[in-house]
Amino acid sequence: MLEAFRVLEPYAVKVASTVLRRERRGNPPDLSGDARAMWPVNFRKPYNQQKFIPMTNSSLSDSSQKTIFWIGGSVCMILIVYSLITLLIMSIIGVPPETSEQIFSMLQANRFHGLLRLDILTVFIFPLYYLLFYSLYIALNKTDHALVTISTIFAFAGVTLLLATPSVFSYLYLSDKFAIATSEFQKNQLLTAGESILASDIWHGTGARIGGLLLQFGALLISIVMLKTNVFSRLTALTGVLTHGLDVLHIIIGFFLPAIGSIIMFIAGPLYLLWFPLVGLRLYKLRQQNS
Repeated sequence: MLEAFRVLEPYAVKVASTVLRRERRGNPPDLSGDARAMWPVNFRKPYNQQKFIPMTNSSLSDSSQKTIFWIGGSVCMILIVYSLITLLIMSIIGVPPETSEQIFSMLQANRFHGLLRLDILTVFIFPLYYLLFYSLYIALNKTDHALVTISTIFAFAGVTLLLATPSVFSYLYLSDKFAIATSEFQKNQLLTAGESILASDIWHGTGARIGGLLLQFGALLISIVMLKTNVFSRLTALTGVLTHGLDVLHIIIGFFLPAIGSIIMFIAGPLYLLWFPLVGLRLYKLRQQNS
């Protein structure tokens, strides 16, 4: 067997060299029938006219893109309503309490108001950010594929971390236990458990802060990509840079100067009421353009 291979090796090399020369001249090898028809069309052109065709996934169909843009625009409208309701809750009902004892008392006095103050809406609204950032990825990935991919990964990671931190149902469970506790020892245990949850919730926990930083940094990068293209208006891009830039700043400064960080957050908050409709209306228009 080895001896036969040594005999045939020079002929195999010669055949391979002939095929390669024919490819470079744009002439396929001497094949016949179906085999010749299957030879790559690109090699039938002169070598200097051949084009590199990247191996990428097939693009989404027009109908799929229209659906994605419609979903992204609808998510923006939902987020506008969510932002307005959150502002009303903080202004009328109040912000989350600062101690576990206050939280338990609030839930026992008015469970519905207590759940609203503990950001129960966030649990159901935040997953929609996955859909929003995916629609922005589809709209912008041809402009700067690498940067849009990185920003989307940051945003997805941030949303995932944030979804792991809401503790409203944990508070509800402990509050019910606290209401039926009969001894001071049991109540103190439940209050201690509540303080542990409070230290790791969406407002104070490390996961929430890092998740928020990743989410806002991803949104900031996407807004920068918007500046490079006419897919979104310059107003939309600049509003995004300002809104998410301030939110990144408020999270970073909040680690060291919480009071100043809160002031920056209250400045950035109302800007979402401008950014969401600008992005949402543009996504609706992109859907119509694909019709």
